[in-house]
Amino acid sequence: MTESIYANNNHPSPRVAPKLHHATFMTMDVALMSNWYEQVCGLRPVYFSTHAAWLTNDEANHRIALIRIPGTQVPVNKPRTAGHHHTAFEYATFDQWLDNYVRLRDQGIVPVFNLDHGMTMSMYYQDPDGNGVEIQVDNFGDWDASSEWMWASREFSEDQLGPHFMPDKLVEARAAGLTHAEIHRRAYAGEYAPAVDPGPPMFADVWPARVKADPSLAEGLPMVDGPLVD
Repeated sequence: MTESIYANNNHPSPRVAPKLHHATFMTMDVALMSNWYEQVCGLRPVYFSTHAAWLTNDEANHRIALIRIPGTQVPVNKPRTAGHHHTAFEYATFDQWLDNYVRLRDQGIVPVFNLDHGMTMSMYYQDPDGNGVEIQVDNFGDWDASSEWMWASREFSEDQLGPHFMPDKLVEARAAGLTHAEIHRRAYAGEYAPAVDPGPPMFADVWPARVKADPSLAEGLPMVDGPLVD
């Protein structure tokens, strides 16, 4: 393994760094993915077609792009393949974050796993293509403070994942009058952990079931000549 460039404090960063703007996913079904991201994250299409869509939930022209490129193949063993793991979205307040969980739960959309990382409480969902989506809230309410905790705390140096928690336990605790800070403290102490240890946080491979339901997916998307048009 090559030694990290950061081992000797050599930080080859630009003087003025660009900001992260968007993530782009190759997909075999633009409509399916667009609908899911709108339902879960409030990302609305700025432009939509069957071969591509650009979605946003803020002032940017897009935050997620979906492209359906001819010749795209079904991924093999996606959860254990090197590459993109998840995209994260953050709520400004604990109540907004937990209300979103309840909204999605009542529509039958539930997270795959949930972790109190210390600096954030995070619920991890999985989109129709099997990509991870983290929806989080900052436990400090201040990025400077949470960054300092990550850098300086012994807790984070010893465990970067943190304990699992059951979201419904958080809903019950809030209804009982507990604050975000108290709920986080208890979650980080493991008080809201599942009765059975869920083991390492892992996403499922959704593609075998999708291919079984639609065997044509195994052939990949057909190649086309010329520009992509609807």
